[in-house]
Amino acid sequence: MKNKNILELCLAHGLGGLEMFVASCYEEFSKKGTCKVVVAPNSKLDNYLDINDKFHIKRSKFFPFISAFELAKYIDKNDIDIVHFHWTKDIITAVLAKVFSKKKPKLVQSRHMRMTRFKDDFYHKWLYKNIYMIHAVTKDVAKQLEKFIPLEIRPKIEMVYLGVKAAKIDAKKVAKLKQRYQLRDEFVVGIVGRIEKGKGQYKVLEAIAQLKDLNIKAVVVGSFMNDAYKKELAEYVKDLGIEQKVIFTGFTKDVNEHMQLFDVNVLATENETFGLVVIEAMENGVPVIATNKGGPLEIIEDGVDGLFFDSTSNDLEEKIEMLYNNENLKKKLTKHGYAKIREKFDYEKQLNILYEVVI
Repeated sequence: MKNKNILELCLAHGLGGLEMFVASCYEEFSKKGTCKVVVAPNSKLDNYLDINDKFHIKRSKFFPFISAFELAKYIDKNDIDIVHFHWTKDIITAVLAKVFSKKKPKLVQSRHMRMTRFKDDFYHKWLYKNIYMIHAVTKDVAKQLEKFIPLEIRPKIEMVYLGVKAAKIDAKKVAKLKQRYQLRDEFVVGIVGRIEKGKGQYKVLEAIAQLKDLNIKAVVVGSFMNDAYKKELAEYVKDLGIEQKVIFTGFTKDVNEHMQLFDVNVLATENETFGLVVIEAMENGVPVIATNKGGPLEIIEDGVDGLFFDSTSNDLEEKIEMLYNNENLKKKLTKHGYAKIREKFDYEKQLNILYEVVI
């Protein structure tokens, strides 16, 4: 089979699981053939990707034709066969670029978000007619795509789970982090991701407040999406009386080293599509507690390799206290969680499957 020239497209400005997956696809697909990346200038993904194969396009919400023309020229100049895009808001740019391009590349979308409404109006029918395939990151997402996109214009749908790299830990960094955060023998509850209301960090804070008499601290890893919420959450910590029990680390690339500080990792999002941080924690030998909705339902077997909570801080408090008091349960979840990662969510294996699907 002839190698295909692939372009990874993502004009999002954040740096969460979706954007990190773009970086992963570039890293692995580049080993198999030509792969380029198009990102928004000075975005967090742009700054994260220290590579030469980047091209910058500024997304225009109201004038997508401009960015689409730029993308089409880049596609033709680099003989791109496949445009692989990830952010839902990039659909119109990708489709218009295909229309304007002489090359007429195949469009493949990795669908990282849930679909909740029918796409049967004229505009969406036109969009989806121009997409060759959609990669669903979970079985649940695949079912949603089949439900909400009419059969006559529905792209081919393939389900491939995301994967996680084998954790490489810098022990010296871990020791320095423990020193920096003044951690000694505390039971550390960690939560990793963008800090915004939808990610549920406040639920972890509420649970910690209810457990304030125990030797517990929360380590919140990630950057705030806006200053207003940063101020609001700081005031909430103060109101709960847990200033000495909460550490905000800010953004870091050393996620694995931070996870080594955790006794448990919490995914508190109300309805996470997949839950990349869940498999990252499992790979790091950290037991996980996650909301009993969305993607975690396809990752965790409750009580075997992780724990679910019902999205309330009261239930989360109970699950944290359960692990605090039960070292054997912690060890069991850790052992089975790691085994599941090796079996179902191996980084190279999953990206090799996706590459074959994409080309």
